Amino acid sequence: MTLEEAREQLKTLQAKMSAYDHATALIYYDGCTAAPKGTAENRAQTLGVLGEEGYRLATGKETVALLEFLDAEKDKLTPPEQRQVFLLLKDIREMQKIPMEEYVALQRLMVKADDVWHTAKETSDFALFEPVLAQVFDMHKKIAGWVAPEKAPYDYWLDKYEEGLTMEKCDAFFATLREHIVPLLRKVQAKPQLDNSILRGSFSDVKQELLAHRLMELIGLDQEHVALSTTEHPFTISFGSHFDERITTHYYKEDFSYSMFSVIHEGGHALYDTGSADELAWTVLDGGVSMGIHESQSRFYENILARSRPFCEYLFPVLEEIFPEDMAGHTAEELYKAVNRSEPSLIRTEADELTYCLHVMIRYELERRLFADELAVHDLPGEWNRLYKEYLGIDVPDDKRGVLQDSHWSGGNIGYFPSYALGSAYGAQFLRKMRESVDVDGCLRRGDFGPINDWNREHIWKYGSTYRPGELFERATGETFDPTVFTSYLEEKYTALYGLEE
Repeated sequence: MTLEEAREQLKTLQAKMSAYDHATALIYYDGCTAAPKGTAENRAQTLGVLGEEGYRLATGKETVALLEFLDAEKDKLTPPEQRQVFLLLKDIREMQKIPMEEYVALQRLMVKADDVWHTAKETSDFALFEPVLAQVFDMHKKIAGWVAPEKAPYDYWLDKYEEGLTMEKCDAFFATLREHIVPLLRKVQAKPQLDNSILRGSFSDVKQELLAHRLMELIGLDQEHVALSTTEHPFTISFGSHFDERITTHYYKEDFSYSMFSVIHEGGHALYDTGSADELAWTVLDGGVSMGIHESQSRFYENILARSRPFCEYLFPVLEEIFPEDMAGHTAEELYKAVNRSEPSLIRTEADELTYCLHVMIRYELERRLFADELAVHDLPGEWNRLYKEYLGIDVPDDKRGVLQDSHWSGGNIGYFPSYALGSAYGAQFLRKMRESVDVDGCLRRGDFGPINDWNREHIWKYGSTYRPGELFERATGETFDPTVFTSYLEEKYTALYGLEE
């Protein structure tokens, strides 16, 4: 085999893998959106077959021989090709350590878990979800033990979502956030609360959907390649390449802001994915490099941009046009204060910027203890409720608004949650660098996301997974990660909002 023949085979291999990913993603997406309730077993059967075929393709002798040949010739490859070979070999060597029957069983289990979770959440019945959730955590512990016996199991899964992340690093990061956020929150709570009545009313799904599409267009999503649908828990998913992306939202008639911000949040994910350079399509480099960087984009658009005063000044006339009766008598400044109101709440996805990371800390602590066998799945609701009382000072009335609120565990995304807080902090540092060359506030006042998107595309999006997350971050900002940039951003914003003493 010549080097050129091997390069062509590398392209063919990745195209096949993308096709399997495409099919799997479509089936998952259908299950979350349009599929009838009684079809989970059918999806599990299909995904089991696809999972087995994907496993054989990834770990087969021909694939391994090809990649080992290319790895031996890596000095003759381009940097993107070197990265592709590295990532593929890494995944294959991990997959080879997982027995095929266990890998297939995992695909079936996750379909079952997602199906049972939806029913359990609807009925607020954790006992229904408990047995399958216990299986999910047990399976993830076993996989970590097979693949990386030298690591603590939870460290293995943290690294899967943010390369290089460990419990030690998480502990230090969250300690820094806690040191700044907790006293700031106490000062905020001592002040009169901001009025959020502008967000309350009766907002039809039809009008909220109209707003959603206006927002998608506004932030720069190409709706020829990005579609919107509804589901219980909003998410974003790619179908095989950055040319086909779906986002979802959930409409609440009494409050339009939930859907508004979920569309912008998921839209940030979609902008990142669809912003990959075209030459990366159908390769392992297509799409975001890590969930921390991914969440930096979603949280950046949702919070730093969409909750800013300049953007609220632009957005208010749009809301007046779509909801004229509800917006009558209100102002853009009221909107700005309402969407930044800070108070402890039950639901993570509805939390304000200041309290949001406390929600993430709770989930991190629970996952860590579950992996250390310091907590049983059976005891999750009680511990969840206790920590919400301790961290946020609120009582959890039921499982639906408590331990069952997130879809991550039912989707097998264990170790993901810290990425939300990391992403929020990354975004503040990206903003500081972006301001050196982009008039961010001016762009937001005009509703012109072009220069903002151009900066993100040039410094972050177009590279896909070409660079490691830490390397990409330092290339974009010219500095190492510093969480105090984020805490300073929060302190400055909320001091001004609530009239706190400096």
